[in-house]
Amino acid sequence: MPKSEDRYYKRKLKSAHVTTLMSITMVLFVLGMLATIILHAQKVSEYVRENIGFTITMNKDVSEIDVIRFQKRLEVEDYVKSTRHTPIDEAADELKEELGEDFIGFLGYNPLHPTIDVRLKASYAVSDSLKRIEQKLMRNSEVKEVDYQESMVKTINDNIQKLSIILLGFSILLMLIAFALINNTIRLSVYSKRFLIKTMQLVGATQGFIRRPFLKQGVFYGFMGSLITIVLMGVLIYFGEQKIPELLDLSHYTLYGMIAGGVIVAGLLISWISTFFAVRKYLNIQNDKLYQ
Repeated sequence: MPKSEDRYYKRKLKSAHVTTLMSITMVLFVLGMLATIILHAQKVSEYVRENIGFTITMNKDVSEIDVIRFQKRLEVEDYVKSTRHTPIDEAADELKEELGEDFIGFLGYNPLHPTIDVRLKASYAVSDSLKRIEQKLMRNSEVKEVDYQESMVKTINDNIQKLSIILLGFSILLMLIAFALINNTIRLSVYSKRFLIKTMQLVGATQGFIRRPFLKQGVFYGFMGSLITIVLMGVLIYFGEQKIPELLDLSHYTLYGMIAGGVIVAGLLISWISTFFAVRKYLNIQNDKLYQ
């Protein structure tokens, strides 16, 4: 064989290896990021719910000391994540800045009431719990009213539930697509060597002997694709944490380890299964169908 033709086939073979590895890596990357999203979905859900809260407006005659005492009692309640008390003078200054005029000078007095903003723990950020909390707070003579957007709470919880169902369905669909893509990639790789498989059979090689190098190569593709995927995911999650620290937390090393382990297992398993059945097809195929 001329050297130029030999170099051509070597480049073609190298290109096929790179294409196979890249295809497996991209599929595993999508699967890995989906797993990351799913495993962080609970955290995202909690983050959204914990931004739901309500405002307690105190009666005008309640002293500042009593308001602070009431706030301290609130903070030990099971449903409270955090509280923020806004004194009437501070609230007046904020309103002046928003309105751009001195409404106190116009009215002659400060009409505002002391308020306490309450942020709920995620498990209590549902309509039923909020109603019970509201009823309990309104029994206190110091409380004038409890204000929260009931429709927004219902909408957020409904959307989280719908999103969970959609995400589950999408995950199942993507798993099937990923398996099909990796399977087809490896089948094409084995297809290019179908004549070699038949030649080895003709000289008396056993099926196990023929299958072994293909399985090793398939597992190698799966393992290398997994490692590249883990590195890419690590980089993406690291920079994601810099932008959105509330949603992505690299301190959860156990969680990330589970995802990395899952990616490696998926890469090895899918590659091995796909290679096994692809080779078996050409071990059992009739000679006249090798050209099809």
